[in-house]
Amino acid sequence: MIVYEATKQQFLHDTDNDDIEDVILAHFTARTGKRVGRSEIDSWKGSLGYMAKVLRDEGLPGDTGLAIELHIPQSSKRIDFTLTGRDDAGGKNAVLVELKQWSTAKVTAKDAIVVTALGKGLRETVHPSYQAWSYASLPEGFNEAVYDQSISVRPCAYLHNYVRDGVIDAAHYQPYIDKAPLFFKGKDELEQLRAFIKKYIKYGDDKAVLYELANGKIRPSKALADSLKGLLAEKPEFVLIDDQKEVYEAAIAAAKAASSAQSRVVIVEGGPGTGKTVLAINLLVHLTSLGLVGKYVSKNAAPRKVYETKLVGSMTRTRFSHMFTGSGAFVDADPNIFDMLIVDEAHRLNEKSGLYANLGDNQIKELIGAAKCTVFFIDEDQRVTLSDIGSKQAIRAFAEAKGAVVEEYNLASQFRCSGSDGYLAWLDQVLDIRLTANERLDASEYDFRVFDTPEALHEAIEARNGENKARVVAGYCWPWRSKKDPLADDIVIGDYRRQWNLSQDGSLWIIAEESIEQVGCIHTCQGLEVDYIGVIIGPDLIVRNGEVITSPDRRDKQDRSIRGYKKLMKTHPDLARQETDLIIKNTYRTLMTRGMKGCYLYCTDAETAEHFRAGLVAGPS
Repeated sequence: MIVYEATKQQFLHDTDNDDIEDVILAHFTARTGKRVGRSEIDSWKGSLGYMAKVLRDEGLPGDTGLAIELHIPQSSKRIDFTLTGRDDAGGKNAVLVELKQWSTAKVTAKDAIVVTALGKGLRETVHPSYQAWSYASLPEGFNEAVYDQSISVRPCAYLHNYVRDGVIDAAHYQPYIDKAPLFFKGKDELEQLRAFIKKYIKYGDDKAVLYELANGKIRPSKALADSLKGLLAEKPEFVLIDDQKEVYEAAIAAAKAASSAQSRVVIVEGGPGTGKTVLAINLLVHLTSLGLVGKYVSKNAAPRKVYETKLVGSMTRTRFSHMFTGSGAFVDADPNIFDMLIVDEAHRLNEKSGLYANLGDNQIKELIGAAKCTVFFIDEDQRVTLSDIGSKQAIRAFAEAKGAVVEEYNLASQFRCSGSDGYLAWLDQVLDIRLTANERLDASEYDFRVFDTPEALHEAIEARNGENKARVVAGYCWPWRSKKDPLADDIVIGDYRRQWNLSQDGSLWIIAEESIEQVGCIHTCQGLEVDYIGVIIGPDLIVRNGEVITSPDRRDKQDRSIRGYKKLMKTHPDLARQETDLIIKNTYRTLMTRGMKGCYLYCTDAETAEHFRAGLVAGPS
């Protein structure tokens, strides 16, 4: 869909004779039937006049194709400004211009991330060059008109209020600036942007290339599919075995059989270490190679960022980034627009989406509605926040409401915890999640140790970090002071002083080499694994006379996982206590099952430490 389409000549006429923002608004309302916020109207008003100045050049043909707000299929994104035509050799080109009204920015240590004024304050956002390049990569990988009819997509970004300052164009961002050049405020910059456009558009096309681009069939290119398959083949950690392979083949069959007339929903249940995410990535790659369009989806950013990085082998953002997305991205998705959606960590899905949890209806419903085949990977024992609503029952209900065929499978083989089903059952027993027959753990089968001090725990984990596969994590019982003050300590226990995971590593904390010094939390490790995990149990879980007692009030006040607890206590106190008790226990169960070979434990409460020691039969000293 295109909100506004014209030739250069018509656009300049509309700009000269009307308020261009009103023209675009009228087109937007007619095309979508939706309302537009004041900020977006202001952005049209502020930026399109500058583009009119750029286009007032006799060297740029009057019949150059032009689009404003060109919708990118399979996403909610729209390209600000698109120009189409042919170059000196007759090649078809589309120039994408990402428009920004920014005037200042700050560098961050994160890949392709800057800080600038957005809305009511400063916040992190993607670099304009990265945004322009990523938008261009979508048609390059999925639009047949681009990769079969040889339309070349040329992205750039125009910051017409920004004076070049060495910040937004710092060397840190140069790899993306090389892919999508930046142009700034000033006459010389305007001339450089004109030259960039004229390099690719010497002859107008009267919107012919624009129509090809807008109406191209959406399917993954062979080059993209082959590239993904090649990456996967080089990673032995993505090899499937036993029941993983069985479920994989069943899910492929379901996706191939699904259609708009008969959609399918596949539910795959598996505990920690059963290879749910490895299976999910394999499905994404193979189904893409079959020509199906889809995405890997997770509510939590950590799994999708880490597995994208593991797949590609780089900490930087890649051309495959758009294939990994959050669960809140489907609020306005058209019915069955995707062939398949692979939903990992489905137990973490929320009812509402958006920063303020005020968008959409229900994420499960939206995901099922958006795809012909939706595959959910779930472990209901890893529900760790009050807002987590993902359950097999809810998935079945929404699938049946759509009329989808539902298939269910179970992954049983344990890879984490040295293949020890007994360890998982023992955790359920010792954390009082459910009664099991495993009252004692043989620590000679799984390396479980209880330490007297946090210093000794951290030292032991550091000693296990030979291949960058050991980390320390903790319950969220300490404030994140270092987020605002880089020199501040967060987890303070006597002389032990450490910081929470580095903000610059974000979701990639668990694989960042320097992060062994820091302490992680549930939000940056759930769905991921290491060889050895060190867990600090804080005052939110203690044991008295054999009874496991949880205290949500001992969690840090900034912890969003039990947000709404106090309000629920006023209306349904028994339910509030029951829910928060399970969430705290599930949180520590999840933290204590991140280690494939061992879990080392420190408890801030001495009696709690003795409770875990008493559950051991024998083990390393």
